[in-house]
Amino acid sequence: MWDHQSLFRVSAQLFAEGIFNLLDRTLKPEVFLLGLASARETDEPQAVVVEPATLRYKPADFAGVKARAFALEPDGPREVVYHLHPADHDRYEKLRWYELLRRATEQILEDLTASRGEERLSFCSPPVSLYGYQVVVILQLSAEAYQAYYTLPVPGPGNRPTSLVHAAVQEFLLDCSRALRESDTDDDRPVLDRDYNEVLRAAGRSFMLRAAAGTHGLYDACNGVAALRHEGDEGVGTMLVARRHHPAIVPVLTLESPIPLRDHRRIRKLLELSEDRTALVSDATDVFGLGYLVSPEDPAYEPLFTVHFTRHYSWELSHNEQVMMKVVSNTPRLPQGRVDAENFARAVERIFPQLGADAVSYLWELTQRATEQTNGTILVISEGAAQEAVRLTRQCFRVAPRLMTPSVLRLVTNIDGAVFVAPDGTCHAIGAILDGLATEKGDSSRGSRYNSALRYVESSRYACLAVVVSEDGLIDLLPPMRR
Repeated sequence: MWDHQSLFRVSAQLFAEGIFNLLDRTLKPEVFLLGLASARETDEPQAVVVEPATLRYKPADFAGVKARAFALEPDGPREVVYHLHPADHDRYEKLRWYELLRRATEQILEDLTASRGEERLSFCSPPVSLYGYQVVVILQLSAEAYQAYYTLPVPGPGNRPTSLVHAAVQEFLLDCSRALRESDTDDDRPVLDRDYNEVLRAAGRSFMLRAAAGTHGLYDACNGVAALRHEGDEGVGTMLVARRHHPAIVPVLTLESPIPLRDHRRIRKLLELSEDRTALVSDATDVFGLGYLVSPEDPAYEPLFTVHFTRHYSWELSHNEQVMMKVVSNTPRLPQGRVDAENFARAVERIFPQLGADAVSYLWELTQRATEQTNGTILVISEGAAQEAVRLTRQCFRVAPRLMTPSVLRLVTNIDGAVFVAPDGTCHAIGAILDGLATEKGDSSRGSRYNSALRYVESSRYACLAVVVSEDGLIDLLPPMRR
């Protein structure tokens, strides 16, 4: 299609990995390009180009994409946009045709992945006219990882995203389309050099439009409020986001004059009033009082968006009691780390197959308490806990063997270092500094706590499972579950 198509595709692949690995490494992004000859009626296999040529998909797989796009055109009279200037009608028709091509390409990929048993989801950018081709950027993600996160039931108006991952996909494809249009005019311009966290911040703002019903500014307002302290205290509280006089919200206190959300200092002060079920109530423009959400059994109940201010510079967006986005220091992340009981049981049974259900249940109770430690900690469950406590004598506090209880675990995880327990729950050491050999599975984007636990697990002589709780809220089971 053009001289630098391979370079662009590689750049887009690296760009996707940089973005989505920050969200969840198991998303495993894959990027490729599809080029369709610009002549609208041309639909022969030789008029289709796939980059890279070694991809498992071949040009013949997309030979019927234009025919399918024609079939997607609605029957009956076409919608007429009367407010457009006559000179803009051709542009409108071109954009409408490009959208049909995008949808047709996604449908063909959906059929291909289903027929081949590939657990991948495909997302396509609108075509960009380039050197006689309509070039589509295609991003594929792991269906299992993508669907592991709670999503809103249906897309919002204007195809607004259903989750943070969906918003990141849209932002990535938008950047790729921009880069393609720029490469047509300036080959020397950097292709994709946007900061990964800036892409995620843009995705967070875009996703926040769902909660704000299209009103801009809620994302930045939440960051502004979370950054403030009141009389030295961190901002902790809750805000419900809903239209005024929503039937699912019981008013407790109504302000005579609503406070604009841009007035961060006054909102931060009012946040002190939220407690238990009672929260600030906002329509994404103003805060107009206090109220609480009716119980799910109430006929007026409706799942609403909730903003939880958790600590300084940190807040979360929830819907229907499901955390959808965590924001720390103005950078959004997925709500990773809530260890699922079923996944934990599978991990324990894989590593300690001799354990009974009662022992697994008790270890799960300890793990739940470890995940509540806000400063981060490591719980190491090892068959060689007693021997390792002896070996690491100068790097830990050995304790007289005793059954670890959730209440004691809460106390001993207040200091740095790992807690060693045997599979039966007996504790042998606390505050342990883990050692281990360097491994290629290390992750420089994660902290020392994660990497030290990974090194230890990878080189341990004994069967062991490490629960790693990071200060940023991520929780990992090491070794990770095989998907």
